This record gives sequence, structure tokens and C-alpha cells, in this order.
Amino acid sequence: MTTFAQAAKATTRALRELFPRTPLQRNDFLSQRYEADIWLKREDLSPVRSYKLRGAWNAMRKVRTANPEQRHFVCASAGNHAQGMAFACRHFGVSGTIFMPVTTPQQKIDKTRTFGGEFVKIVLNGDYFDQTLAAAQKYCAEQSAHFLAPFDDDDVIEGQASVGVELLDQLGRAPDLVVLPVGGGGLSAGVTRYLREEAPEVGFRFVEPAGGASLTAALKSQEPVKLNKIDSFVDGAAVARIGDRNFAALSWVKPEEVLLAPEDRICVTMLEMLNIEGIVLEPAGALSVNVLQDMAEEIRGKTVVCVTSGGNFDFERLPEVKERAQRYSGVKKYFILRMPQRPGALREFLEMLGPEDDIARFEYLKKSARNFGSVLIGIETSRPENFKALTDQLDAAAFQYSDITKDELLAEFLI
Repeated sequence: MTTFAQAAKATTRALRELFPRTPLQRNDFLSQRYEADIWLKREDLSPVRSYKLRGAWNAMRKVRTANPEQRHFVCASAGNHAQGMAFACRHFGVSGTIFMPVTTPQQKIDKTRTFGGEFVKIVLNGDYFDQTLAAAQKYCAEQSAHFLAPFDDDDVIEGQASVGVELLDQLGRAPDLVVLPVGGGGLSAGVTRYLREEAPEVGFRFVEPAGGASLTAALKSQEPVKLNKIDSFVDGAAVARIGDRNFAALSWVKPEEVLLAPEDRICVTMLEMLNIEGIVLEPAGALSVNVLQDMAEEIRGKTVVCVTSGGNFDFERLPEVKERAQRYSGVKKYFILRMPQRPGALREFLEMLGPEDDIARFEYLKKSARNFGSVLIGIETSRPENFKALTDQLDAAAFQYSDITKDELLAEFLI
């Protein structure tokens, strides 16, 4: 009987007809920072800039082998899975219908169409993914097509396992630790299943976005559960429910082996990797690097492989990423300030600002029937401690203010 590891190796060999293995690169910057031997498995450098192509291609290959007459595939995705399926459809010369939410950015739609060409049709349906998924599945049944699941599929998991096959072969030895991002669980299920067979001495850490911790919830309940609410910022990994097959392959994981990455802190990592290393990572692609700081003591002197799972980043989001990174780092804050309606009050406030402080936003609404006006003010500075000097002066002058930087509701509407 063929073992999972043997099947994963065969899949990896077959995958070479599609694209060469992605690089495994030692990162000197991270290695020096953490006094460890840090390697990056660069899935952001695949033909579709994510690992998703592996699973989509393998699942399509297996279906076509079992049923050559099946020439129509359907999926629901707003991102990397859509692009992977489109690429595979063009490779096999079969038709693909890809359902995307109406709110999908045009850049992602265009890239999916580029990868699939004349072989794919894109259908925009639903404001939210659940609506899109329901429409795709209904259409698939009506057309007798094959629904290509993004992660909860044995052949998809086998395809993603090729990441593990490659990294072990490229490194030439077993690393001490492999750090894997988790969304639906396809990548982590495949890689861990392969490495636990071939290199059982390897340790694992799993990373979820703090606003989409589906594996954490499943481990707590000992079965997959649907999260009531998710933060969609880390769109490549913000999944409300981990897949059934995926959790079955990960049920051995200890809760303390799963780390949560705050969304704003992920932005710090994205900017750092871009500015220092010239590596473009999407939020999900930065997860594994982001949590190295949480493992600093544990990984010192060890060999660690971080899977950078994707680099499909729309640079129109860069201002948002910078904004969130600054807020997390404490160098940008927002205040609601009650400004007395008297001559000289504004000048008095401005004189409180230090030489490193800069006003990034200023909105003043004068209330003629009141003796004060409300000001929304955003301030950037070079060091977090500069805000202590500012608030001390505001307190001494009896200015009334409220720091709304971390108020999620106000930030969503005002910032």
C-alpha cells in the first residue's frame, strides 16, 4: 500500500511539469536578529505567487485521471485558490467557472483572468463569501461540474504536501522547527503529515491571525467549529472554520503549539520584509515570520524553516498597512480633542507638539452654540515615548481629550 509520503513524493515529481520547485533561502537578517539559522520557503515565488496552485493542480489532475470526460471545474474564491485553479485549467485545457464576491478588488479579478485566459469564466456573485460559495455550489450541481475545494480535500492536501517534500530535499537535513500558517488547514495538514513520516524529529509551530483562529477553536472543542466573527484583513488565512479533513490531520497538535499573530503586528512584518529584504508578502504570507519574535528564546541556535505562503499583495493597500503598523508600533495615535472656542486655543495646542511630532490628520467641527469644538487629530512621531510628553502638557493645560487609537468601533468609522 502506498504511504502518504510516497504519494506526496510522486505528486511532487509530477508537479515539475508545471513549475520548478520554489526557493528555500537562508535569511541573514532574520538569522542575525534571532541568533538562529532561519530559512524561508518562498511560496510567494510560485507562478501564481502562492502555494495554492499545488493543491488545485493535483486535485484537478486526479479527477481528470479518474474521469477524463470531466472538463468543467467550479470554485468559489476571492484570492489565491482562484488563481491556482485558473492556472491549472489553462494547463489541462479544461473549462473553469470561478465565483468571486462582488466586492473582490479588480486587481485580483484581472490576475485570475490572466492566469486562466480563455479557459475560465469569472462570475461575480454575493457581497460576502458565504453567499458566493452557495451560488457556486448550486451552479456546479446544475452543470454536473466538479467543485474544486480550496482545502478540505484529500488531493488538495496531498498537493500542498509537496512544499514539505521540497524543503526537506533542499535543506538536505531535517530542520529543528517548521513554522506554518494556518487558514483552512490544507498546507499545514499536508506538510506535517509528510514530515512526520519522513522526519519525525522535526518540530512544528502553527500561526493563525488573531482575528481568525479556527484551529485554536477546533482544538479547544476537539472538532471543527465555526467562528462567530472573523477579521478579514489576513484574507489568505482568515477562515471561519477549519476543514474536516484538515483538522483530522492536525488533531494531534497541542494548543501551545499554535500561535496567534495580531493583524496590526503583521503589518509591521510586511513593511519590514519589504523595506529591508525587498520581499513582497501578503498578510497571510507574513504570518510565519511574524511569530518568530514570540519564539525568540526557543529558537536561538536552531534551524527554523518559515513558509512564506503568498505574495499576492495589492499595493493600493500599502497606506492601510503602513497606518496599522504605525499604530501598533505606537508612533501614530488618534485623539478626539475638545478645543476651547477662544482666540489662541489652537496655537496653544500646536505649541505643545514636539520637534519630532507631525500632524497627519486634523478635522475641526465648530459648534456655534457651545464653548468648545471637537477635533479629530492624528499625530505621527518618531518614538512612542514622545506621546507621554504631549499628554502631560494636555493634562497640565486642562485640555480634555480621548485617545481613540485602539477603539475598534471609532477607528472603523473615523480612521
